[in-house]
Parts: sequence; C-alpha cells; structure tokens
Amino acid sequence: MKGILSIQSHVVYGHAGNSSAVFPLQRMGFEVWPLHTVQFSNHTQYKQGWTGTAFPATDLIDLVKGINNIDQLKNCEAVLTGYQGSADQCLAIIDTVKTIKQQNPNAIYICDPVMGDPEKGCIVADGISEYLINDVMPLADVIVPNQFELSQFVGMTINTLDDAVKACQHALTLGPKMVLVKHLHSLSSDKFSMMLATKDGCYLAQRPHLAFDNQPVGVGDLISSLFTGGLLKGWSAEQAFEHAHNACYAVLKETHRRGEWELQTIAAQDEIVAPTEIFPITEIK
Repeated sequence: MKGILSIQSHVVYGHAGNSSAVFPLQRMGFEVWPLHTVQFSNHTQYKQGWTGTAFPATDLIDLVKGINNIDQLKNCEAVLTGYQGSADQCLAIIDTVKTIKQQNPNAIYICDPVMGDPEKGCIVADGISEYLINDVMPLADVIVPNQFELSQFVGMTINTLDDAVKACQHALTLGPKMVLVKHLHSLSSDKFSMMLATKDGCYLAQRPHLAFDNQPVGVGDLISSLFTGGLLKGWSAEQAFEHAHNACYAVLKETHRRGEWELQTIAAQDEIVAPTEIFPITEIK
C-alpha cells in the first residue's frame, strides 16, 4: 500500500492543514498517511480564538519510527509538509525526509514553507522560519511558498512579474527542482495569480479574484496537495499546476456561492477530480 506522508497541522473543525490536504489527495485516488504537527479546535483566524496544542517533535519521530518498524517507509511515494509547531519539528522533518529517501530514492519531498503572509507577517514560533529557509527548503524537491515566503527564501523583494521570475529562478539554484508560488499578491488586484518555475521555464496562472468578507484559510494547503497528487499521477509539472489552479478555484467558488468561510471541499469534491472551469496557464517568455 503506497502512500503519501502528510506532516501538517490539523483542525478538528473546518479545513486547514491536513484537514484541507488529506481529502483532496484521497479523492484523487491516493492513500494518505496524515501525521499532525499540532491539533487545534479550529484554525487560528477565528476572533473567538482556538484551543489545542503543538505535539512534541519526539512524537513525530516516534510515529515515523513505528511506520519504519513495520517496513512501510519504502512504500512512501512522497512527503508533504506544511505548518510546523516548533523549530524542533523542522529537525524531525529533515530526519524523516532523509530516512524515507534512503529507503525509497524515488520518493519526492514537497514543502509548503508556512511562515506567514503579507497581511499577517510572521505567524510561526521562533526559529521555524530560519530552519525553513536555511535547511528545510533547500532539501525539498518542490517548494510551494507564497510571495512573502519566496522573498524570505531568496532574500529578494518582489513587486513585479519580472521580480517574481527572477526570484523563482534564483530559488531553483538553492536546491528545489520546482517552485510553485501559491499566491503572487502584487501582480493584480482583480485576478488571483500563481506561478510555476522549473528548469524548462516559468508559467503564470490567473483566475478571477473572489471577494470574501473573511478570507478562507487552508487554501495553500489545498493547492500543495492538489499539485502533489498531479505529480504522483505522472502528469507534467505544467499539467499538475494547471489542474491545481483550476480545482482550487472550483472549491473557492463553491465556498463563495454558499457564503461560507470554511473551504467547501466536500461539497466541491467532484471538481477536485475534474474541474469544469479551465483557466489555461501561459508561459512567461
């Protein structure tokens, strides 16, 4: 039974972290092994607050060791990571990725380097951003940063499309083989923009911007899971990028139609497999 080890946060109510990423991958036909870095009652943007806790890094190490004890790490096709609850968890991620790649050299590592966003700034515990930038992201085959996280990784300010291309190209020299920028907020106010960069070129995806009273949380987790699923299906990076873009828009559109804040992933599940609205990507020359 081959699977994807998804090491992310978990919310009991709603869709963020593993609660956003696991079901789409399952709906695309994959076995997913969810490993939670934190468990919260709900995502952290509720004004009423939240309850829950981050798990010790030793818990992550112990659970991965248990999978190894039953000789299943060799069947891990991909490691997908998102929100980390402590700097020590970043070290556990590094150890886990190296262990899995020793047992399955074909396994890929997709890192969503959750540090923050333009509005919120840094939203993670001390030390996490430094480990992500210096140790975790260079280890990844694929990184899925937002504009803020990409700028932190490459040490560049991004204000234009040309800036974004140069930042992605620089990121490809630091270890990753692919860069998917899950949100380029500086490009357009009326369109939502994403970018893919590989050794073969850079590609732009744009779709209508949906206005929410409260911006849904967990969108980046959804994008990284959809892209991971596409790659593991054997699609080209460009195909996986376009599908992730279109399927994510479908989920957001259903969320908007229902007047909801939490992502309507279950209601839009058929769109995860076969999106009905297609926004073709364009190569940036």
